[in-house]
Amino acid sequence: MNILIINDYIHAKNLNGITKCKNLIIHTIPTVYELNEFPLDTIDCVYSPSTPIDVSKYPHTTFIFGPHFSVFPDDKISIIKCNNSVYIQPSEWAATVWKQFQICNNLNISSIPFGVETDRFNEIKSIYERKYVFIYYKSRHPTELEIIKQFLNSNSIEYIIFDYKKKYNENDYIQYLQNSIFGIWVGRHESQGFALEEALSCNVPLIVWDVKSMNQEYGYNYQDIPATCIPYWDERCGEVFYSADELNDTFKKFIPNLYNYKPREYILENLSIDVCEQKLITMINKMKNNL
Repeated sequence: MNILIINDYIHAKNLNGITKCKNLIIHTIPTVYELNEFPLDTIDCVYSPSTPIDVSKYPHTTFIFGPHFSVFPDDKISIIKCNNSVYIQPSEWAATVWKQFQICNNLNISSIPFGVETDRFNEIKSIYERKYVFIYYKSRHPTELEIIKQFLNSNSIEYIIFDYKKKYNENDYIQYLQNSIFGIWVGRHESQGFALEEALSCNVPLIVWDVKSMNQEYGYNYQDIPATCIPYWDERCGEVFYSADELNDTFKKFIPNLYNYKPREYILENLSIDVCEQKLITMINKMKNNL
């Protein structure tokens, strides 16, 4: 399948998830201005992650847009409302948020994740051989981080902190994951959440202090919009809690089951590059059949 990507901006992880696909032939142009110079009859789909295109001018071409137009929908979507186009979000909750805006009436919206690089983020030693513990902290109230730190300190558990805003080297992150027995996640809403999924891909069980609303992102003033930091998750991945008073009981449940979780199995079944590629191909074929 041939896909033309308009690469004026696309998240690096999203681009990686597409270019690693085995059955896609990727063509790229830097901006939409080169679109008319490309032989569109030779490709199956145009993918424009961040820039709208007047799709009415190309009635026989299939278009995928998103998820980089904006956090919430605006007037840019007006020219992409047609049966030959779809706007994608990486998860169902993010797609649901957009669908609730009146401006999105008659806009095709679908949720489709981007593949996790499971070969790179891999388990290299059994959990029985690992000793490290980490906290991953991203844009939550600093008091919540302190609660986790004090909890681990009181239980004489050594740890390091990966702070999203302070940045870290990804190779260091991978190395630490591959030597970690578990992690505690204190993050804000995620439309997909690659860093968390990459931890799971290394077969690291997690305790996640999840959110219920976008307004729990520290330093922002979002409205009370339902959200989560784990749009992809099941009981194989670890344990989840929502308030500080649930931490102790969650930890008591988590530790006895530490060797029973299978987070990598979940990722391989739901978010590997091969799995996500097939979801994308299925969506494109369905759209083409509707033209």
